Amino acid sequence: MDSFVFLGFGIDAWITIVTVFAMFSVLLFTRMRSDVVFLCAVGILYVTGVLDAKETLSGISQTSVAVVGVLFVVIAGLMHTGVLQWIVKHLLGTPKNYWKSVLRLMLPVAALSSFLSNTTVVALFVNIVKMWSKKLGISPSKLLIPLSYASGMGGVCTLIGTPPNLIISGLYEEQTGEAMNIMATTIPGLFCLAVGVLSIIALRKLLPNRKAPEEAFESTGDYTVEMLVPSDNKHIGMTIGELGLNSVQGGSLIEIRHFDDEKIVSPVPEDEPLMGGDRLIYAGQIGDLLELEMSHGLVNADHPVFHYEDAPKSSHHLRTAYINFGSPLIDTTMGTNGFEKEHGVTLVAVSRRGQRLEESPREVVLKAGDTLLLESVKEFKTDTRAMSRDLHFFESEDIPNISWRTFASSAVMIAMVALSAFNVLPLLECAVLAVFAMLILRCCTPEQAMRSVNWDILMIFACSAVLGIAIQKTGIAERMATGILDICGTNPIVVMTAICLAGTFITEFISNTAAGAMFFPIMYEAALKLGYEPYPFLIALMIAVSSSFATPIGSPTHMLVYGPGGYRFSDFLKIGLLMNLIILAANILIVNIVYPLTPLP
Repeated sequence: MDSFVFLGFGIDAWITIVTVFAMFSVLLFTRMRSDVVFLCAVGILYVTGVLDAKETLSGISQTSVAVVGVLFVVIAGLMHTGVLQWIVKHLLGTPKNYWKSVLRLMLPVAALSSFLSNTTVVALFVNIVKMWSKKLGISPSKLLIPLSYASGMGGVCTLIGTPPNLIISGLYEEQTGEAMNIMATTIPGLFCLAVGVLSIIALRKLLPNRKAPEEAFESTGDYTVEMLVPSDNKHIGMTIGELGLNSVQGGSLIEIRHFDDEKIVSPVPEDEPLMGGDRLIYAGQIGDLLELEMSHGLVNADHPVFHYEDAPKSSHHLRTAYINFGSPLIDTTMGTNGFEKEHGVTLVAVSRRGQRLEESPREVVLKAGDTLLLESVKEFKTDTRAMSRDLHFFESEDIPNISWRTFASSAVMIAMVALSAFNVLPLLECAVLAVFAMLILRCCTPEQAMRSVNWDILMIFACSAVLGIAIQKTGIAERMATGILDICGTNPIVVMTAICLAGTFITEFISNTAAGAMFFPIMYEAALKLGYEPYPFLIALMIAVSSSFATPIGSPTHMLVYGPGGYRFSDFLKIGLLMNLIILAANILIVNIVYPLTPLP
């Protein structure tokens, strides 16, 4: 087996290639958890002997992985002291035209994403942008794609702005023993950001003009009907299940208000008895629901008590959520998936691309990007955490107070970046000191700090680094680098462009972290074979693998705006393909100006 060679690759290389392609396929075509898929891929490489135990566990000990984990806590301190909320509140203003709106939005978002998680920044801005767009008379779909693009382009401006920068710089340090400065990508990143903002303004006609999904939920009177149980109804005393009132033709029962209005039942169990004077609130097609007057002796309530605008003050609660790509709810219906019973909520309505679906909500086959209106008689605050794997809630019920800790956490963040930028301390030590300061100043509690760490992302990050090691160890990177040189010749700029183009394409379908880890050894080997210092090649790679504009699955931030913007998959393709090429050209140009290619001694 050791002597097996096919197409220039040995058995270990082929095991790695098959494993990586299988991993990509599972990520693209199934809804399995990404961290589990990455972990299984690494497990296969260990069991088959491609990697030994030390190499398999090396991802966990990566400095860059530790930095990402620690930074989660730093960001938690900023969130819980209201820093980000204060910035958002005072940034946007009232610009007079579209291009000024784009500038007022993209520049601060990019600045924040240079030091914070771009997913956190976008999640914070989404609701604000939706309200802001209504104030400006601009469709949210004209601003939400620029919001997502700005977060990605801003993230490449520092090493801590996006995970690929950290993982590529970490692998570079392992290979050379030299650490990259935290601001190594700042000048190239800012140039690409400027080109990107100008391109958005120039290509604004390619941005769709979609109706906001929430507009379908502005009046519950459009899709709910209240039926009253007369005191002489012959079905009084029977249960909802016996009468078949939970799911009827054209709709579903979302709530019962008993006669004294003090007891509200939602979701409604099958054994709930029907009593005289009860109000039954149904969601669905009103025309079909009114037939209950004939079939069950109910009457249309003259004075409805169920209103969306009164929800915050009443004893029931309404929240809007969006179905993300990869959610286990996709291709299921609420009537069969058990979600409502598990979380104690009721689906009131479903909107798709800004239009409320007329069929019974519980019979709708759910799709990625669908907007759901959910109702519960209890607070959503704790339930939304449990439901977050299935849905994404944008409204935050935790409004932090602005206090001296707001300024203290800001000072801690600035000090962390400054100490690292001026090489006073390594980045990891700066981040650890920042965490201690956040906890000592009570910018966040230990419980909040632990909850803020996204273990799924850390697992993907660590496993991506291990896959990169396998690609290099098995000779795949060297072989691919040689193949690229055979095709592209020995011109270093052509080779750099070709690998960056491939990285930009791949990152449209997999995480940019994985793309960075897998393309690092290829770019590194190509630079060495050409006889040049790899540093500028890797700076260009950092920007390339974070330049995913053409598909909504190319970045978590795209998925965050996909539902709220009422977008279609093709909306990203129309403007995103051009953006990919524009930013690629800007990337290659500026990197070769700021970091001229240097031959190896």
